[in-house]
Amino acid sequence: MDSKGKILGVLGLCQRSGKLKSGEFACLEAIRKKTAVIVIVSEDASDNTKKEFSDKCKFYKIPIYFFGSMDELGHAIGKDVRTSLAITDAGLAKTLIKNLLSEKSMEEM
Repeated sequence: MDSKGKILGVLGLCQRSGKLKSGEFACLEAIRKKTAVIVIVSEDASDNTKKEFSDKCKFYKIPIYFFGSMDELGHAIGKDVRTSLAITDAGLAKTLIKNLLSEKSMEEM
């Protein structure tokens, strides 16, 4: 399985274990309440959405990653299209970050 598949699999696990918030409102609330450990925004989100999440995450010092499409993120968690996801579990977030970083380094090859 490639790293993209692993990331999507871990996102599904986060959803099933109740450690994930999805959708703009729920994610922004998790960022404000500092329950979000990392935030993932789809690469095909609007520029406004990317800026809003980047600014919020920078202000609250929460790592943000741009990954996958809205369809892929939604499908991974068994829902409709999703632009933003907030992971609320440190262990799962660590696994995701490791895979997201290896995905990024694969793209640069």
